[in-house]
Amino acid sequence: MNVLVTGVAGFVGSHLVERLLDRGARVTGVDCFTDYYARSIKESNVASLQSRAGFRFVESTIQEADLTSLLDGVTHVFHLAAQAGVRRSWGRDFQIYIVNNVEATQVLLEALVDRPIEKLVYASSSSVYGDNAPIPMTEDTLPHPLSPYGVTKLAAEHLCHLYSTNHGVPATSVRYFTVYGLRQRPDMAFNRFLRAALQGAPISVYGDGEQTRDFTYVDDAVTATMLAAERGTPGRAYNVGGGSRVSVNDVLTIIERISGRQLDVRREPAQKGDMRDTYADTSRARAELGFAPATSLADGLMAEYRWLSSSPVLA
Repeated sequence: MNVLVTGVAGFVGSHLVERLLDRGARVTGVDCFTDYYARSIKESNVASLQSRAGFRFVESTIQEADLTSLLDGVTHVFHLAAQAGVRRSWGRDFQIYIVNNVEATQVLLEALVDRPIEKLVYASSSSVYGDNAPIPMTEDTLPHPLSPYGVTKLAAEHLCHLYSTNHGVPATSVRYFTVYGLRQRPDMAFNRFLRAALQGAPISVYGDGEQTRDFTYVDDAVTATMLAAERGTPGRAYNVGGGSRVSVNDVLTIIERISGRQLDVRREPAQKGDMRDTYADTSRARAELGFAPATSLADGLMAEYRWLSSSPVLA
């Protein structure tokens, strides 16, 4: 494989490249270091890759990159670059999401027209579903995003589908359900909860804590993404979930058990755009990709806790 990965400095992107390199792929990684969280964290993710044979890093936005050169000889593209975050996607910042999530995807897809690649895999999100989807959520459900972020992820999915249908770009989407694990973004709940447990600091929980999520360990998300590149049907989307529906309060109980500390939980008002429940029906991914999650929530949380315990504080 000769691979282009966008968003290589991010949480999932850096794990994906490690797996690709382990399998002998040549990888070019592109990232523009958006300022959603500290650049130093992303630089650390890339630094761990730059000593690996077969890896090349390019700092650029997709819009400014020399895609003609970067795509020369490429067999697979993994498009993970995006502006993350539900809560910050409202108001004036929405333009950033349009540029980084929608426009960047269209520019990349346009560059792929008439190129003989084997597959483009686009990293989408469970945020496309909204709260009207039946539980468990199936890919055939009509999406109704609750946040501007979810709208942009769905728009990019639609772009992948229409470039597949009209231009033959072999684009497949994977809808991640709340990915966690080593190198998780510092704004995400598990990272915040586990750091607070380590530091004896209070934990802010939005809403009553009875909202549920399908939490997916990063290794499982990477496995599904690679399987989509190998076996995914162009024009289709695949749910990628961890296999269990768990409330935030249940997560806090597990963290108390792992850390051996009683948590100081502060309840905050629910945030607009946050979905009440998510739970993936992964039967399509199981049948067509051969995907099955392998890491339990307790084991995954323990792995992330140990990683944070041995790492500098990620502020």
